[in-house]
Amino acid sequence: MKISNVFYILSRLWLILSICLILPVPFSLYYRDGLHFIFILTSIGIATVSIILNRLITTPSELSTKDGYLTVSLSWVSFSFIGAIPFLASGAIPSLTDAYFETMSGFTTTGATILIDIEVIPKSLLFWRNMTQWLGGMGVIALAVAILPLLGVGGFQLFKAEAPGPTKDKIAPKISDTAKLLWMVYLFFTALQIILLMLGGLGLFEALCITFGTLATGGYAPLNASIAAYPSQYIQYVIILFMFIAGVNFNLHYWALKGSPDKYLKNPEFRFFIGVILVSTLLITIIRIINGEEISEALIRSCLFQTVSIVTTTGFITENYEQWPFVTQFMLLLLMFIGGCASSTGGAIKNIRICVLFKFLGNQLKKLFYPRGVFPVKVGDKAISEDIVANIIAFIALYILLFVAGVLVMTFIGLNIDTSIGAVAATLGNIGPGIGAVGPVENFAHIPKVGKWFLCFLMLAGRLEIYTVFVLFTKRFWL
Repeated sequence: MKISNVFYILSRLWLILSICLILPVPFSLYYRDGLHFIFILTSIGIATVSIILNRLITTPSELSTKDGYLTVSLSWVSFSFIGAIPFLASGAIPSLTDAYFETMSGFTTTGATILIDIEVIPKSLLFWRNMTQWLGGMGVIALAVAILPLLGVGGFQLFKAEAPGPTKDKIAPKISDTAKLLWMVYLFFTALQIILLMLGGLGLFEALCITFGTLATGGYAPLNASIAAYPSQYIQYVIILFMFIAGVNFNLHYWALKGSPDKYLKNPEFRFFIGVILVSTLLITIIRIINGEEISEALIRSCLFQTVSIVTTTGFITENYEQWPFVTQFMLLLLMFIGGCASSTGGAIKNIRICVLFKFLGNQLKKLFYPRGVFPVKVGDKAISEDIVANIIAFIALYILLFVAGVLVMTFIGLNIDTSIGAVAATLGNIGPGIGAVGPVENFAHIPKVGKWFLCFLMLAGRLEIYTVFVLFTKRFWL
């Protein structure tokens, strides 16, 4: 491992971030909040550091796997520190812990917030807050690999470390071309949702913020009431559609835009994902009706919205689901663990891993009757290699163990059990709202300082799918 390689790539990534820091300036000038100098000075400062480092360090050789893991982890950690500067410098969030928590939650597309009153925050900061989610949704590394040719020397290592899913499908021969195409699809859906929301009556600022929170499955909204502030059926259905789009494998979107929409239904993970949403929505609706609510379009829409929001790990809310029957809350908690599809912007375990787990368990039951039988794990017509199956089973086990350990830590620092479960599930799965005192109408401001830093670690581990972060704590990595 070469530290010079790591800092060379980091310097290039920081330069990209310094450019992004300029984008809130027009909103600052338009809304006259006086923060444009903060964004400009922060941008210049980060760009200067980046350029100096870039000049001092020679062009790197081919990146190793270790270089890739360390670079990606440090990039997300450093981005969150840099992204917190405008909040600190403006005084909107005077605590470093809170500012870092808010920004880490943004970049990892978690959507957990410490803000008690969002609407008093200057508009340019709210735009930056949502923009961190949009950048983190498709991945800052993916963006860098797409637009910086010099990262081609280790683009695959970086791309693999940032999006370490169970499959490594490429839609172009070069990883840089794959990253570029995925970002183009991401930009296409971003533009489309902004237009549709503005046709529904939203202004440009709100349309941008909600779109950034939707397609990144982040969940930050510019108003305290989240999407409940927009009772329009049209707006809510548009958001449901794009939350669903964001939770689907973006490779499938690419092929559909290329003229092969049949790949959606041919994909077993997509079919499973659809099934999870439909069954969960139906069950939650029936349970609420049984408990005395009248069947109506509004009831069905609220059940569908919250189901899609939670399973895609977006975290938008239109109702306080903690007022729903307890069993429906438990179902939403289970959805927090399932998450979106592989190669989507959604978090948590991912549907493909759940599919493989069910197939594996089914095969183990068959072996009780046919001990000498050979039963390959298949998803659709495709057999999954034993190495990938083992990796998936290990990932799920590690995810559950980390969840349990996280709950123990949060209860140790004084949180009650339901709040601990909700906080850990929401941050590890990059969801946002949880249950208990961090539920849909609450926030994370009351969490003790040490708890916030621990939850930041869970957000990072969840976003980078655990292995990329945990490998840094192994002795072998540093040998």
